[in-house]
Amino acid sequence: MKHSFLKYFFGLLIGLSCLNAVAQTELKGKITDFATYEPIESASIYIKNTTVGTVSNVDGKFVLLIPDERVKDTLVISSIGYKSFVTAISDFDTSGEIFLEEDIASLDEVVLISDPRPTTGNEIVLKALKKLPQNLPEQPYLQKGFLRHKERNKKEYKWLIESALTLYDSSFASGAEDNLKLNIDETRKSYDLRDVDSLFAFSAYLKSKNIKPRDLSRNTVKKDALIEAIKWNDGRVNGLDNLFMGRLNLVRNSNMKNALFGENILEKHQFELDTVLVDDGRKLYKIKITKGKDYIGLNTKNIYNDGYNANGWLYIYWDNYAFKKIEYELVAASPAQKSRSKSLFDTQVNHKLIITYIEYDGKMYPNYFYYETPKLVNVGDRSSDKDKKEESELRSDREQQFYYTVQEILFTEIIRDQELIDLELKKDWSEDIFLVRPYNKEFWKKYNVLLESEEEEKLIHDLSQRASLFKQ
Repeated sequence: MKHSFLKYFFGLLIGLSCLNAVAQTELKGKITDFATYEPIESASIYIKNTTVGTVSNVDGKFVLLIPDERVKDTLVISSIGYKSFVTAISDFDTSGEIFLEEDIASLDEVVLISDPRPTTGNEIVLKALKKLPQNLPEQPYLQKGFLRHKERNKKEYKWLIESALTLYDSSFASGAEDNLKLNIDETRKSYDLRDVDSLFAFSAYLKSKNIKPRDLSRNTVKKDALIEAIKWNDGRVNGLDNLFMGRLNLVRNSNMKNALFGENILEKHQFELDTVLVDDGRKLYKIKITKGKDYIGLNTKNIYNDGYNANGWLYIYWDNYAFKKIEYELVAASPAQKSRSKSLFDTQVNHKLIITYIEYDGKMYPNYFYYETPKLVNVGDRSSDKDKKEESELRSDREQQFYYTVQEILFTEIIRDQELIDLELKKDWSEDIFLVRPYNKEFWKKYNVLLESEEEEKLIHDLSQRASLFKQ
């Protein structure tokens, strides 16, 4: 009897110790514009003087897990153009909304500096690029983050993968192709229905193998072969290596050959100073991206991924010329690309990219990536003989045949300890998001993720149900 009691007591004690080891505080909230009552998307929510944080979703909502050792720290909620909300984490009220007020930059101050301040958008951007060696990390580092990779048409999701990932970067001065690595650590969700209705990828895959596709039908293609083709197609356009090691990582890879933000940047882009805003008490330039005299191309192998003009916005800090945020789109501009984009994708925007940075110990680290691009699939009627169809049938057909892929990545931790970096690098690294991994419940209990929007919650629920039925 006594032995049983002691066994129970020590078991309870160990259980409480384990619970305390992973104990966290969960903060939830909604961020709203004080004047319009509209939700504020992509606001930054983070613990001051750390990289622990998240961003708000399209509904303005967020959830953030606070480690026990940080509960006495300060929480900051900021968004460009607004006054920041600052509070002790222990005083944070999860029951109400957080209202942010507009913040206007003051330009009436006199600043005495030896280096003349640039006055045009082009001059500001060129100076910001010149300052990259001072503003970006010059030492190796790791970043831990969360990836949400989704594929959908205008009606429903076809594919969703959520993973934890690690990024290694040796420094800005080194080439990304050989000195930047990615690893998928854990997988939280994986629903896949793409093989139900995708054949264009398989046709292109066969051509890449010098095999002529003949009389392709979903019934004649084995599932394993089709999945392999889809993986190959994703790697060409949507792979993580393309996003981080290619031209679209505009700032990090501005020193690579033929970089979009390289030495010939003004041939393909022009920049116009729009206004000066405030972000967390610091002024920054808001600069409009417009087209240059030459078309932009990404030089993607075996894909006509050229003939674009760029538009969007750059947000650059006033004081040190560091890039804070990039909003960048590549829009079909050449006649060939316009025709291709309209018929295959029903959109002229082929690449939509958002990158935000966070300052940590005087250097700017990537904080959040959003990348959207249309996708080739084989569904619906693409022929010109549409007069026999009812208008409602045509509309439904169009909603289902045009697909796009979205990748969101949130980084929440920076590691600069060389011993820890060396230990991580000794592991086997793989950026394959298709790799099947067992679900690690304990890992995800304490890992910060991006909060889904209300629409996403419903679509993901529907997808999970259909995926279960399909597997049966």
